[in-house]
Amino acid sequence: MLRVLTLSTLFPDATRPNFGIFVQRQTQELAARSDVELEVIAPLGLPPGPLKLHPRYRALSALPLQECWNGLIVHRPRFPLIPIIGQRYSAALLASALRPLVRKIGERFPFDMIDAQFFWPDGPAAARLAREFGVPFSIKARGADIHHWGKQPSCAKQIVDAGKAANGLLAVSAALKADMAALGLAEEAIRVHYTGVDLERFRPSDRQAAKSALGVAGPLLLSVGHLIERKGQGIAIDAMRTLPDATLLIVGEGPMRPALEARIAAAGLGRRVRLLGAIAHEALPELYGAADVMVLPAASEGLANVWVEALACGTPIVTTDVGGAREVVDRPAAGRLVPRGTDAIAAAVRDLLVAPPAHAEVRAAAERFTWKANGDALYEHLAGLR
Repeated sequence: MLRVLTLSTLFPDATRPNFGIFVQRQTQELAARSDVELEVIAPLGLPPGPLKLHPRYRALSALPLQECWNGLIVHRPRFPLIPIIGQRYSAALLASALRPLVRKIGERFPFDMIDAQFFWPDGPAAARLAREFGVPFSIKARGADIHHWGKQPSCAKQIVDAGKAANGLLAVSAALKADMAALGLAEEAIRVHYTGVDLERFRPSDRQAAKSALGVAGPLLLSVGHLIERKGQGIAIDAMRTLPDATLLIVGEGPMRPALEARIAAAGLGRRVRLLGAIAHEALPELYGAADVMVLPAASEGLANVWVEALACGTPIVTTDVGGAREVVDRPAAGRLVPRGTDAIAAAVRDLLVAPPAHAEVRAAAERFTWKANGDALYEHLAGLR
């Protein structure tokens, strides 16, 4: 029996049902095996004192400390989050907050290892806890944890030290593996661990019927992602100026929403660009199936799950040549990789609209990204740490 304690600050909850849903799905796949027992620690960072009453944190404060979430035992302990200046202390504060809970869990559930699903602050916290409780640990890198936090002077050394101490390392793409090696981690110790997609749920549909259901006529573009500058929704909006017959639907929430709303209004695109906000993950296949092209002009990525989901629905993607994009867009039917600029994005979209690839040819690029393959690889990786 393989007993795993999964640690992930990226994990869905009742207030954020899509937050880290790929971690949930991966964990469910592993836990479904008859020879695996698993519990999840999904810590919630909360600021001290009255700052907890801020709307951003009030709902998180009300979440249960433990619950059964989609068949998984999930613990939701709180740890101190010090805004702006406290990031360098996050891993230490996280480990300190988790220590009593991990000890209590261990008395009832003698776990074999700690599986950290994000490098910051999860990785260094897992290193501290694993050392104290005498178990091996693994860390998975997903993108921003390396590309952003791995470049912050206050975090970089902690990330590298944790990576060097880990018994196993995972990366969501070969490109991210190379970026980890560039930080000073041993490349031979890093295993590429691709994401998965539910190929039954995410599949091609009648595109015209799906468009009609959305009240859209003509070419439809879709962009899915957190509304932050790095995802590049503003570039996609600007590209619409030279795509006069197209409609753009943007799925996601985030701090850039007011700026994007202003950008849409200033360009006079209010009738052709819609900000849909957060959409339940279960509803995304309908949107992918309606779109002619999925657009994500990202500045950095590990390997975006939305790339794979779109392809599984037969929708080609236009994105930038970042992270694992070449590992996903590995054939012309899958889409185009272009420089991160308005003209390049618009030109690639026009190219795909003029000569759209067949659904089956697009979907073929996603068929190797299954949750079973993901779960098999994770099981093999973790079992090898004992």
